[in-house]
Amino acid sequence: MSDAKAAKIRRLSRIGGQVRGIAQMIEDDRYCMDVLHQVQAVKAALAKVESQVLKDHAACCVAEAIASGDTEEQRAKFEELVDLMERTRR
Repeated sequence: MSDAKAAKIRRLSRIGGQVRGIAQMIEDDRYCMDVLHQVQAVKAALAKVESQVLKDHAACCVAEAIASGDTEEQRAKFEELVDLMERTRR
């Protein structure tokens, strides 16, 4: 497994632990603001993973489509990125 892949897996495992911690906080009737701070931390951590996966996609999949010279494949990869960006703005 590559270092980058292992780092993403470790980060996601940590996020899973944070989510379980938030569930426990809710079960324990912890102060709402404390819960919300933890939710924000999870969202920020997920955003970092998302950003890295997007960078990897651009560096690998999109770059391969460009290098291939296949205009249909290039268009498909571009449309994937546009669709993703449109969904994240909603």
